[in-house]
Amino acid sequence: MSQSVFVWRSMLFVPVTNERFVQSALRSKADAIQLDLEDSIAPDQKENARSIAAEVAGRCRAGGRDVIVRVNRPWRMLIRDLEAVICPSVAAITLPKVPNAEFLQAVADIVDELEIEQGMALGSTRFIPMVEDAEGLHNMQAIAAGHGRNCAMIVGAEDLAVSMQMAVIPDSLYVPNVMAVAACRRAGIAPIGFVGSVADFADLEAFRATVERAAKLGFEGAFCIHPSQVEPANQAFTPAATLVERAQRLLAAFEEEVARGRAACTFEGRMVDAPVVKQAQQLVQKAKVLQSVSATS
Repeated sequence: MSQSVFVWRSMLFVPVTNERFVQSALRSKADAIQLDLEDSIAPDQKENARSIAAEVAGRCRAGGRDVIVRVNRPWRMLIRDLEAVICPSVAAITLPKVPNAEFLQAVADIVDELEIEQGMALGSTRFIPMVEDAEGLHNMQAIAAGHGRNCAMIVGAEDLAVSMQMAVIPDSLYVPNVMAVAACRRAGIAPIGFVGSVADFADLEAFRATVERAAKLGFEGAFCIHPSQVEPANQAFTPAATLVERAQRLLAAFEEEVARGRAACTFEGRMVDAPVVKQAQQLVQKAKVLQSVSATS
């Protein structure tokens, strides 16, 4: 991934034990395949899932996809999961129900040992913490900045709703998600997700509106649980061509004014100063990186 642009617009969940779903994910346009060891795997199938996870990850990586693995939360299960999946084919692990920054450090100590055993460079495996309960919500700022392995963070709507005893609706999820965007920006990692539940996949137009809103709120990508969600997510988190073209014209107009010794100008009836220019530069840079990634995938 680029250090400045988060390129996983769509991260498609796949139960690692379901070969048909794995093949479907490989045919999709998902930026990353997220192999699941947690909620989609029955308790009596956990060991089987671990036993095949590295091999499935290797096939997905060989198919040109970045691979993420969501592990389990109870410590004894988590350690067995990490021992099974830390390998060169896995770019990141999603950590559910992260309570605090100390938890991330403890996980990182284990991953350090496993990367050494695998002959991997330390820090190769990135973290995506999930904030899913009241304790995690309270410690969100510290979690986002809790370890250098973090590349993104997400609010888990369903589990958070259980912990907070609230409904899974935009009214209840808006504040936690905006808090997550702020925490991630402060920590220099990517906010991912949207104001809603990932389980709502039947109404595709509603999902499209949800991820488009998420992009406007500052999110960089989203988890998907069905291949039909991939295209709306990819579109929502990719700058529109018309906006990129406008940003390029704005930057050109501003550069002309700077050459004349001015620090601001007017473009299409609106004032342009340093913050507006920075936003335009970010937009153009993001579009350039995503176009490059799409061309090589």
